[in-house]
Amino acid sequence: MHEADRSPPTEQYMITKEYFHIDGQWVAPQGKGAIDVFSPTNGALLARVPRGSVADAEAAVAAARKAFDAWAATPPARRAELLKKIQEGLKTRTDEIARAITLEMGMPYKLSQRIQVGSPTATFGMYARLLGDFAFEEQVGNSKVLREPVGVVVAITPWNYPLHQIAAKVAAALAAGCTVVLKPSEVAPLNAFALAEIIHEAGVPAGVFNLVTGFGPEIGEALVTHAEVDMVSFTGSTAAGKRISQLAANTVKRVALELGGKSAGIVLDDADFAVAVKGVVGNCYLNAGQTCTAQTRLLVPASRYDEAARIAAATAAEYRLGDPMEPGTTIGPLASKMQQDRVRDYISKGIAEGCELLAGGASLPEGLPAGGYYVAPTVFGRVDPRATIAQEEIFGPVLSIISYTDEDDAVRIANDSIYGLSGGVWSATDARAESVARRLRTGQVEINGGPFNIYAPFGGYKQSGNGRELGKYGLEDFLEFKAMQFKPPPKAA
Repeated sequence: MHEADRSPPTEQYMITKEYFHIDGQWVAPQGKGAIDVFSPTNGALLARVPRGSVADAEAAVAAARKAFDAWAATPPARRAELLKKIQEGLKTRTDEIARAITLEMGMPYKLSQRIQVGSPTATFGMYARLLGDFAFEEQVGNSKVLREPVGVVVAITPWNYPLHQIAAKVAAALAAGCTVVLKPSEVAPLNAFALAEIIHEAGVPAGVFNLVTGFGPEIGEALVTHAEVDMVSFTGSTAAGKRISQLAANTVKRVALELGGKSAGIVLDDADFAVAVKGVVGNCYLNAGQTCTAQTRLLVPASRYDEAARIAAATAAEYRLGDPMEPGTTIGPLASKMQQDRVRDYISKGIAEGCELLAGGASLPEGLPAGGYYVAPTVFGRVDPRATIAQEEIFGPVLSIISYTDEDDAVRIANDSIYGLSGGVWSATDARAESVARRLRTGQVEINGGPFNIYAPFGGYKQSGNGRELGKYGLEDFLEFKAMQFKPPPKAA
């Protein structure tokens, strides 16, 4: 490993990554440019990573293609051993990687340890366990049905939960027997380099995992259009997902998309409002609202709107906005200046369209680090369901409270969206909440605050994407079916 690539993340000096991981080696990029990574805490230059070229994309795909046959033939038990080693490597470096993610994208450090590193660590372990009894073949009448790896997979991942999204794709693809080329977000790439080091040290065969960095229109599109790539798994904006689908169509490769969301948290009239409203606010503000499953629409009965508005505004005021490395911070900065400007623009639109500002807005508390990408936790009330802030994904700490007349009206409003990724229903009983949840056109629904489950399928309806990640469902997304028909034995005379 080169010394420049082993520098631990720190605020004192810029981190430089000079090499890609291709075909089991750390190699100099063929592209000559670099990408600057800025600290969301104060806007300072944090790191510099290589700007990959078409030639780098071709080299990474060639390495993955060369390694595919041997890796696909590797027994599942051996693949499981290597996934377990990767899990152990992540555990060993939890604090370091959590700190790097906090510095590059802004989630408070304590949350980064538990969520940004804890979740992907568990995901690698989960797939190691699933391989123990997963049926890669079964007998169906006179046919033997095989599940075989789809081939070379390109994984393009976002910045909001960078390592979690990498693990959801890479761990499942490796478990399935696929080889991988990873292009992480250029906004938060440092965690991907740490994972590449761990995979290298675990002894994963050369070419099975390859890492390149760069911009989407350059190296990203070169990867998506490459004839030797069999599948693209992408998490990001709906606009980028549509572009990837168009590009991939020319070679008819499989495309899995995890895109945007505008999820509704429905609080029914019999719910405990003190618990339920606070729960939806917390869901909305997790990771400064930069969560695709964030319940950014709080749906409450019109008869109890005032109570819900008071609780939501008071809950928002309890959040401490600040430096994500400070122990008392509960909500950090947004990941980029572009994101900060985008969210502020949506707040202005909400005010211009007549929504009632109950908390937050454009003003910021004193004492924040200068130059940071901060937005105050914001609550809008009396929001029309067709308002811009109620229809478009904001990706920031902005909650819209919408009132409904009855249960049918709540379901109608919740489903009135181009998205269908997640949601929540709160009631005095799980049974009533479930009856409403069954009517929602969305991929996941939290029942009375039920926690995230990495063994359950993750993905969305409508323009939230297609395909599923996590659990056995995520493994199956990276598999092809092959049916072999055998001639039945002759019948006895």
